[in-house]
Amino acid sequence: MTPVKWVYSFLKKYRVKMALGLLMTTGIAMLTIVSPYISGIIVDDVIGAGNRELLPVMIGCLMGVTIIKGILRFSSQIMFEICSQGVLYSMRDAVYKKLLQEDFDFYNKNRTGDLMSRQTGDMDAIRHFIAYVIYAVYENILLLSFALLMIFTVNVRLALCMLIVLPFTALATYGQSKRVRPAFQKIRQQFSSLNTFVQENISGNRVVKAFAREDYEIGKFNKENDAYRDAELNASAIWMKFVPIFEFLSNVLTVVLMLYGGYMVIQGEITLGDMVTVNGYLWMLTVPLRMAGWWINDIHRFTTSAEKIYATYSQEPDIREPERPVERKHFEGNVEFKHVFYHADDADIITDINFKVKKGQTVGIIGSTGAGKSTVMNLLCRFYDASSGEVLVDGINVKDLDLYDLRDNIGMAMQDVFLFSDTIEGNIAYGRSHCSFEEVKKAAKMADANLFIQNMPEGYDTIVGERGVGLSGGQKQRISLARALLKDPAILILDDTTSAVDMETESYIQKQLKNIEKDCTIFIIAYRISSIKDADLILVMDRGRIVEQGTHEELVAAGGYYASAFHHQYGSFQNKGEVK
Repeated sequence: MTPVKWVYSFLKKYRVKMALGLLMTTGIAMLTIVSPYISGIIVDDVIGAGNRELLPVMIGCLMGVTIIKGILRFSSQIMFEICSQGVLYSMRDAVYKKLLQEDFDFYNKNRTGDLMSRQTGDMDAIRHFIAYVIYAVYENILLLSFALLMIFTVNVRLALCMLIVLPFTALATYGQSKRVRPAFQKIRQQFSSLNTFVQENISGNRVVKAFAREDYEIGKFNKENDAYRDAELNASAIWMKFVPIFEFLSNVLTVVLMLYGGYMVIQGEITLGDMVTVNGYLWMLTVPLRMAGWWINDIHRFTTSAEKIYATYSQEPDIREPERPVERKHFEGNVEFKHVFYHADDADIITDINFKVKKGQTVGIIGSTGAGKSTVMNLLCRFYDASSGEVLVDGINVKDLDLYDLRDNIGMAMQDVFLFSDTIEGNIAYGRSHCSFEEVKKAAKMADANLFIQNMPEGYDTIVGERGVGLSGGQKQRISLARALLKDPAILILDDTTSAVDMETESYIQKQLKNIEKDCTIFIIAYRISSIKDADLILVMDRGRIVEQGTHEELVAAGGYYASAFHHQYGSFQNKGEVK
C-alpha cells in the first residue's frame, strides 16, 4: 500500500460527503460563468440597445446567483472541514494505537520528538489538504475549463490566443514540482529534528540547570533553528523563481485581451459586450495560473507528510501476538530459562542463561552494570524475544502465550521510574484503575509510602508533575513499588527498586514482601547484598552470563564475585557469611 492509498483508506468513510462537497463545488463553478455572461448582455442590450426593461431581470439574476453561490460555498466548506476533521481524528487514533503496539526496539530507534511531529505538524498538513487543497484545485480546474469553453462561444480566434500560455504554464508547473519535492522532505526532516531537540531539553531541563549549560544548549538550539529556517528559505527560493513566471503568464492573458480583443471590437468582429464578457472570464483563467505554484507546494507538503506518517505506521513490531495464543488469566509463577541467548545489533547481550524457579520463591540477581540483569527480566516479560533458547512460564514458552495475559500477571517496578502527571492515587492504581481506595492504601503501606503520602498537601489526591517531579527518588521508587504490588501479580519484578531508600525502609519493604512470597514469585535486581541475601536463589551475572548461583551462604563460601562484593559492602561486619 502506498502512503496516498493509506490516507484514502481513512477518507473512504467520508466519500459520500466528499462527493456532495465536490458536487456543490461544481455548482459554484457553473454559476460563476453566469455573472460575466449577464454583464455582456447588460452592455450590449441594456446600455447599447436601450432595452432598459431587461435591467431589473438581469440584476435579479445576479443577486440570485450570488446568494446561491454563497450558500453553496458555505455548505461545501463545512462539508470538507467535517471530512478533514473526521479523517484527522481516525488517522491520529490509528497511529496512536499502533505506537502503543510497538516494542522496546522501536522506541530505542525512534526519537520522541520525531514521533510527536508525526502526530502534529504532519497530521495538520493532511488535514489542510483535505479541507482546502482538494476543492480549491478541483474548482479552479473547472473554472479554467468553463472559462475557455465560454470564450470559444464568444470568438474562436480569441480563445485560441488565450490557449497559447497554457503549455508554458504546464512546463513551469512541472519544473517547480520536480524541485520542490526534495525541499519539502528536507523541511519535514529539519522540523522533526528541531522538535526532538526541544522535547529532549524540556524533559532534561534539570540536568541543563545542574550543569549550568544553558548557553551551550541555546547554541545547539540556534543551530537546529537555523537549519530549519534555511530549509524553509531554500524552499522559498524555489517559489521565488517560479511564482513570477506564473504571474507573468497570467498577466499575458490580460495583455492579449486588451490588444487583440480591443482590435477585434474596433474591427467589429466582436461587440463591446463580448469583450466585457471575456474580461469577466479572464480572472477565471488568471487565478488558476497564478495559484498553480502554491497548490503544487501544498500537494507536495501533503505527500511528504503522508510518507513520513505511513513510514512510522507501517513499521511492524518484532514482538507480535502468536497466531494461536495460549490464554491463561492467572499463572502460578513457575519460571524457567533454558539455554537462552539474546543478540542485538550484532552484539551478544546475554549468553546461555539457565535457571529454574518454583512459584513463591524469591530470586536475587546481582552483577556489575551492563551485566544483562534487566535484559533477563525483559525477556521474561517479552519486551524482547530471545534469539535462541526458551523462556518458560508455567512450562509454556512466553512466545506462545497471549501477550496481554502474560504481562497482566507480572508486576514490575522498573529501574527508570516513570510517574504520570496525575494524582498519587491514580499513579498507584494505574494497573488496576477500578480498584478501591482501600486497596490503593494497602499497597502504599506495603511499599512504606502511606506516611509520606498522607503528609503531602492533598494526600493521595496530590498531583505529581511529569515523571514524578516534586517527589524524591526514594518516594518515586516506593510509589512505583506500590503500583506493582497493587496488581497482585503471579510474578513480581523489582529492578533496583530500593536503591534510593534508606536501610530502615528497605528492611520494612523486605518484611512486607515476605508476606506475599507464598503466592508470588519475586525477582529482585539489586546492587546491595542486603536486598537479596535472604533470597531462595541468587544469580550472579557478568558480561551476559550467570557466573554463580546459589544461596547467600553457598555463594559467600564459594569465595567468588558474590563473596568479594559482600566483603566490600560489609567489611568486618560479617560472621560465617551472615550480616549482623
